[in-house]
Amino acid sequence: MLAAGYIEFKFDCSGTKDLPIGHVIYSDVFSAGGHLWRVHCYPRGAKEEHKGEYVSIFLMLVSKSENVEAFFDVFLLTKDGSPSQTKSVRRVLVFRPNIAKGVYRFVERSDLEPFSTNGMVRFICGVIVVPGDPTPMPQSDIGVHLGGLLDSAVGSDVSFIVDGETFPAHRAVLAARSPVFKAELFGSMADATMSTVTLQDIEPEAFKAMPRFMYTDSFPADEELGDSPTDVLQHLLAATDRYALDRLKLICSLKLIGHISVDTVGSILVFAETYNCRELKNRCLDFFAMEKNFKEAVFSDGFAILLQKFPSLAADLRRRVTVQS
Repeated sequence: MLAAGYIEFKFDCSGTKDLPIGHVIYSDVFSAGGHLWRVHCYPRGAKEEHKGEYVSIFLMLVSKSENVEAFFDVFLLTKDGSPSQTKSVRRVLVFRPNIAKGVYRFVERSDLEPFSTNGMVRFICGVIVVPGDPTPMPQSDIGVHLGGLLDSAVGSDVSFIVDGETFPAHRAVLAARSPVFKAELFGSMADATMSTVTLQDIEPEAFKAMPRFMYTDSFPADEELGDSPTDVLQHLLAATDRYALDRLKLICSLKLIGHISVDTVGSILVFAETYNCRELKNRCLDFFAMEKNFKEAVFSDGFAILLQKFPSLAADLRRRVTVQS
């Protein structure tokens, strides 16, 4: 349950108009959530740059304790004593002992007059403490266990041959993660009765990353993708589309955005167009839109592939750059 505490304080609006900026008025110490608190009010603001035009409101944790997360609510009271709906603020902050946090520009002093009674303005400050979990929940380690299962090959019941390399795996895990693997390994297709499946059109480095993600939900760093991470990411993108691994496909496309250059943009655009990766395609087009990039990229092998596979797209790029130049 949340534990709350409130305090009201006031100051003389006209009597504080000549106070120096940074002058503070302290509230009494009050309790909320088993901790002691105090409000710091700066009638002419806490920062010189605001030229004394604002009231600043801060809250300090004055009891000795660990960091405390709390809601800090401030309301300017109307003349009839009800909280204003327009002159109010809520902040969710983590407080450390003896360090004040709050709002530098809570209300303009020029707006205080309608709220004053005999020159006095009143505020309500509230603290709602968010209790910490006394028994922290340990992080999930299912990825560690399944990753160990993949590495050890204990209980594996299917193997994949990719360019001469063998990758043992577990049918149930692959089927749970991919509807395509489920159909291939448990359906009426020939692969369902085979203990070894040979895959074509995918590089070993790319395939290695795919089951790793399926077992652990983790993606390898660029340095783990071999000497040509761009090529591996492109092959992996094609594999994720083939096996309906939508989340991994999105991650691959986002990773490829970071590899766009004059040497790679053509081939990356081919994959983006082939496998319907809209954001990746748009980033490639934005890169090509710069005349300097386009003039260098057209001499790359990737652009030659783009011209061969998607001639209309390549021609459209040429026209765009011609028009812009």
